[in-house]
Amino acid sequence: MKLYGFFRSSAAFRVRIALNLKGLDYEQASIHLRKNQQFGADYLKLNPQALVPALEDHGHLVLSQSLAIIEYLDETRPKLPLLPSTPLGRSRVRSLAQMIACDIHPIDNLRVLRYLADPLGHDEKTVETWFNHWIRLGFDAIERRLSSEADTGRFCHGDAPGLADCCLVPQVVNAQRHKSFDFAPYPTIMRVFETCRGVPAIAAAFPEKQPDAE
Repeated sequence: MKLYGFFRSSAAFRVRIALNLKGLDYEQASIHLRKNQQFGADYLKLNPQALVPALEDHGHLVLSQSLAIIEYLDETRPKLPLLPSTPLGRSRVRSLAQMIACDIHPIDNLRVLRYLADPLGHDEKTVETWFNHWIRLGFDAIERRLSSEADTGRFCHGDAPGLADCCLVPQVVNAQRHKSFDFAPYPTIMRVFETCRGVPAIAAAFPEKQPDAE
């Protein structure tokens, strides 16, 4: 398998976690988002959306969208599942994952922050305020759920890492880049994050450990 990504991409980070948790070998191909390599003709043939990640499997099948990729991996390589065995459990995990991947990340990712600055002309402080607002709004809801729902264990769901953790860890790391973000209201999120960081397969997926890290 070949994973097209960028070391700081939260979405690519999710897929690296999933691949590592399943113990799958893969090659990494760096698509440097800040140098606009995602708009190159060769990459657009692989992913017309010009986003990372994209996953090439067996040299011919190219998948996009991180959650779709992770569920594909879970279905085709079912060892060490990332989704629970029950419909209710799967629904809960998907809901937690989508709170991040669908509601927080899309309005806080690089292309949105770039657009706020240029052409819209907002200064760095205003962009940071935007960034922190949407993470805080999402984390408020996730913290309430994780702290009150019985299915929360050492991880987002039970005592093994899964799809929701694949999403939570990169979002926390993303928020940590802004020193002004206050994590004090989110003790359960941070407990789960620290537990995840102690898992070698997850730790190996962190941005600073990737071959294209800067």
